[in-house]
Amino acid sequence: MSVPKLKFGLWYSLRNPLAWHRPDREIYAETLDQIAWAETIGYDDVWLTEHHFCEDGHAPSILPLAAAVAVRTKTIRIGTAVLLLPLHDAVRVAEDGATIDILSNGRFELGVGIGYRPQEFEGLGLSRRDRAGRINEGLEIIRRLWAGETLDFNGKHYTVKGAKLAPMPVQQPRPPLWVGGFAAAAAKRAARLGDGFIGTGDMSALVPVYREELKRLGKEHAGRLAGGHFWLIVSNNPRETFAEVAPYIIYQMQMYNVWLKEAGQTPYPETNNEQQLRESGMLQVLTPQAAVDAIGAYVEATGIERYYTWTVPPGMPAAQMDKYLELFASAVMPHFR
Repeated sequence: MSVPKLKFGLWYSLRNPLAWHRPDREIYAETLDQIAWAETIGYDDVWLTEHHFCEDGHAPSILPLAAAVAVRTKTIRIGTAVLLLPLHDAVRVAEDGATIDILSNGRFELGVGIGYRPQEFEGLGLSRRDRAGRINEGLEIIRRLWAGETLDFNGKHYTVKGAKLAPMPVQQPRPPLWVGGFAAAAAKRAARLGDGFIGTGDMSALVPVYREELKRLGKEHAGRLAGGHFWLIVSNNPRETFAEVAPYIIYQMQMYNVWLKEAGQTPYPETNNEQQLRESGMLQVLTPQAAVDAIGAYVEATGIERYYTWTVPPGMPAAQMDKYLELFASAVMPHFR
């Protein structure tokens, strides 16, 4: 079997849990430092993820963060995985995205999702029931503005008259548009309105939906896929490293389950201790060769071209992960170049 060519990415939420709380400015500064360093050892992408009104400070404003990354780096591509588009004004996203693309000299990629937490919609004065319509109209608006149109748009959620973007993005015909999510509707939306589908974890049920929708639209050669394991850390001492990071990942899993239950969605496996975390499979700590095998199997099952996984467990200082990122870059990534 031929080894697939992959791009490798970092993935950040910049959470600051109360149990390990530090000044937010420290977390933001060390994250930017780590991204700039990771670029020098071969990482291709950085992805930023958004949530609002979280007690642990989960990054709510990822476009300013993307701009900060743009001016601290030279080659790494800068994506959102994902920006919750229904919570934003699409015209402003188009303008901000164009600005980031200029600051980065053409390295910005916009990934969007529909959102699910009721508190986020309520806190921003929006109806959760409108989220599908808002993301569909928003993607069309961004695409058309980035194409250089003078836009008149009359939709259910947006009315835009005479909007024309200036300045324009560096990338031609425009920055890539990714659509993410965990439902068949998201995969179909990615085929209709995006350039690629972005996910995480088990994508086996959604990739065929995405490909079938591309085929139905006559776009079967146009689709792109990005994804990866929820957590995959490379270590020469997996047992020791698992114990080191487990408390932080347990916290992360518990918070996701609170949010999913509040939204009426299926939670992840219950994770209250290290043994349950191990059984859930959400955290994999592997030797370099085992990681090569696991990533190869994941790529074979999904067909992704961009691989990413969480980078810093919430609450852990970023520098504590540097040795694992460096081992991944030196002992795993070359197998897929």
